[in-house]
Amino acid sequence: MARPVVTLTLTEIQTALGGELVGDGSVEVSGIAPLADAQAGHISFLSQRKYAPLLATTQASALILPPEAAGHYPRPHILTPNPYLYFARVSQLLNPMRVPEPPIHPSAVISPTAKIGRNAVIHAGVVIGDDVVIGDDALIYPNVVIYHECHLGNRVVLHAGVVIGADGFGNAKDGDVWVKIPQIGRVLIGDDVEVGANTCIDRGALDDTVIGDGVKIDDQIMIGHNCRIGDHTAIAACAGIAGSTIIGKRCLVGGAAMFSGHIEICDDVQISGGSAIIKSIRKPGQYTGVFPSMPHADWLHIAANMRQLDALVKKVQQLEAQIQTLTAAPSGDPS
Repeated sequence: MARPVVTLTLTEIQTALGGELVGDGSVEVSGIAPLADAQAGHISFLSQRKYAPLLATTQASALILPPEAAGHYPRPHILTPNPYLYFARVSQLLNPMRVPEPPIHPSAVISPTAKIGRNAVIHAGVVIGDDVVIGDDALIYPNVVIYHECHLGNRVVLHAGVVIGADGFGNAKDGDVWVKIPQIGRVLIGDDVEVGANTCIDRGALDDTVIGDGVKIDDQIMIGHNCRIGDHTAIAACAGIAGSTIIGKRCLVGGAAMFSGHIEICDDVQISGGSAIIKSIRKPGQYTGVFPSMPHADWLHIAANMRQLDALVKKVQQLEAQIQTLTAAPSGDPS
């Protein structure tokens, strides 16, 4: 299925997206490329000052520039406060979604009780279970599995291999034997959510697992049962979120970050990649925490001492000051 070729004039782009058009608005572009690689027919963008020297050599037909670059580039351009965001929207215009024919592949297995919204695109090998609800304009790539009773909002994108609504990891111990706890909740996914390839979002044990509006989830991420992810949070690849974790709105989670279960992360928190989050975070800001592997008892001892580290540093500074005072004092004459 070939990608449709879209050609737009700068005037058409500016009319659709805003910004200040400088120069010939009839210039046509049909692709977008970095400054160093752009050729005639491309539109490029400057989002970081370190790339400004490339403005003198780029072959792009047009540019997206910040307001402070006004007057420094002779070719047609569009001025906007956020060139990177503008680039993303131009790229959407020039690269519309490919719609196969038919839009729902014959090999997809869809329960007769499922409800599929308007303009949905469902690729080969998709399995959609009983009583699933999928909103309008959904895009579901090959081999996605959506278990029974899960609800997906409008404009949801699920990449290849995603599993929505598998059983959460719930078991009770009976001596040496594990007894499975039926997972009777659902997965509820809001509008404008994108889920990366091979990511798994488990259904709730009793309550639902909930993914808010606008959440962006990368590849190979595990979200356990009864988790709640707030609106417009973004989670990078290989993160693991244990059951009943609540992550607030507008959070940024770095790759391979790990979350213990039954903790709560407030809104507007940034978690550095590879961090291990084992307790709730109540204050917005950036958090980082990585320990090398060690015996658990040693780790507990070190973690407890870390809490006293600031007080210990201050005590050492006080002792150093006292030593300096004593050594600097003139010695008395014993005679």
